[in-house]
Amino acid sequence: MSDEARNLRWLLSDLVEEVPGVLSVAVVSSDGLLLLSSTAEHPAPPPPPGAPAGPRGSTADLATIVAGLGSLTTGAASLMDGGAVKQTMVAMDGGGLFVMTISDGSLLGVRTAPDCDMGVVAYHMALFVGRAGHVLTPELRRELRQSVEAVG
Repeated sequence: MSDEARNLRWLLSDLVEEVPGVLSVAVVSSDGLLLLSSTAEHPAPPPPPGAPAGPRGSTADLATIVAGLGSLTTGAASLMDGGAVKQTMVAMDGGGLFVMTISDGSLLGVRTAPDCDMGVVAYHMALFVGRAGHVLTPELRRELRQSVEAVG
């Protein structure tokens, strides 16, 4: 694995492990393919009473949701002449979902616990996007896709 790929994996792991309330993270290419993912090592807090238990799927499921939400919001922005979508946030009883665009059209998706500080999560996502946007070249995306396919 290249230094750039290792560095990006480290940044992603750091996001999920260092930011309170982050449960899982996925980076999805502009064509909807999972490039990187990470899940918190600590257990998720229980959902509030009456709330659904949360996704039972893998980070691949998160990647699918992120790609779909990214496509939906991009289409909505186009219909409304709103320009490029920078960030989408979905607040739910059982947690949150944040999606942020990376400069190459890829997306960063973060699933959070219900008690997370949304401002802190968004800030750390912006830091990741700023760092990843400079190194996420076509060659690195190809390498990351191949490493995901090799694991799967």
